[in-house]
Amino acid sequence: MQISSLIDELEDAIASGSPEKRLNSLWRVIDLFMDGASRYSDEQVALFDDVILRLAAEIEAKAKAKLSQRLGPVANAPVKVIRSLAFDDDSAVAVPVITQSARLNDQDLVAVASTKGQAHLNAIASRTSLSTAVTDVLIDRGDQQVVRSVAKNAGARFSDAGFGKLVARAHSDETLAIRVGVRPDIPRHHFLKLLETASASVCAKLEAANPQRAAAVHDAIAEIASKLRSELRNASPDHAIARAQVEKLHQLGRLGEADVHAFARERKFEQTTVALSLLCGVPVDVVERALLDDNADMVLILIRAAQCSWTTAKAILLMQAADRGIAASDLDRALRSFQRLGTDTAKRVLDFYHLRSQSDADEASGQQAEKTTPALSVAS
Repeated sequence: MQISSLIDELEDAIASGSPEKRLNSLWRVIDLFMDGASRYSDEQVALFDDVILRLAAEIEAKAKAKLSQRLGPVANAPVKVIRSLAFDDDSAVAVPVITQSARLNDQDLVAVASTKGQAHLNAIASRTSLSTAVTDVLIDRGDQQVVRSVAKNAGARFSDAGFGKLVARAHSDETLAIRVGVRPDIPRHHFLKLLETASASVCAKLEAANPQRAAAVHDAIAEIASKLRSELRNASPDHAIARAQVEKLHQLGRLGEADVHAFARERKFEQTTVALSLLCGVPVDVVERALLDDNADMVLILIRAAQCSWTTAKAILLMQAADRGIAASDLDRALRSFQRLGTDTAKRVLDFYHLRSQSDADEASGQQAEKTTPALSVAS
């Protein structure tokens, strides 16, 4: 049947006011459109648009849902009809076109997301691609199911503010935390924020979900721990007193191995930390992290770089293990490692650390670097 001859018949059907006749005519038009959709010009599609919109104006919801299912996947479906269906309050009518139709633009999706219910929002969240304008609204208005869905959508893009809100909502939602954490596009500062409050199980699942990022997770957790230690250290009166005492000795040129040994023997953790920091020329946090680590490698590197003897090294190792003890075999192993480690080698390791730290700092300030300085060991 030609389009022109059908139009006259449709006008009669619309004028007659018979619901049955209108519905029958609607399906005939839809069949005609579907048969030649790929061949129709924009003008012909626009003609179908007007006719279908008029015929579908008063049909039942069940028929509208069927219309939505048929037109949803069609690349050049009538735009006005698609928009009308997408804005329908009945989710059974709206969802098929919301999830599939390429005729809906960002403005349409933002409008639907801003005014309709959670079923509509969840349908939008499942689309193959979503802009930041759309995801911002979904995160603001969506319930748990919607937000989890959009976070899992690989084709969704998020603004910086959007990522911030996802991370905030993930604090009380482990599933969401994992979905946000495994996204390859999550900015580093949001990833760190996510891990600050993440449980051990979430961190483990993030590593398991993407083994390639396991190192990044470990580095990020270490960076967070470093930040927390720094905050606690800066707020500690004991550390302030110890720092003033040791820095005064250093300024007077009187700080040496004897002081480090005495501090360690007396289990003065703060003074030992600051003294090694000054003698090695590394940040206090590096020394503190090494002293708190069960692995003695980094401590031995620092002690060698400070040109201290095994006597002092042993005192520091015993201070480290004061609460848990240290086996004689572990001390022997540490002694052998210490004897193999030359002062020049230890200094080269620290030089490498300084070089990498400066490189990472420059990259972080200019390009928001993705990796932190790696841990060092005697094997380095």
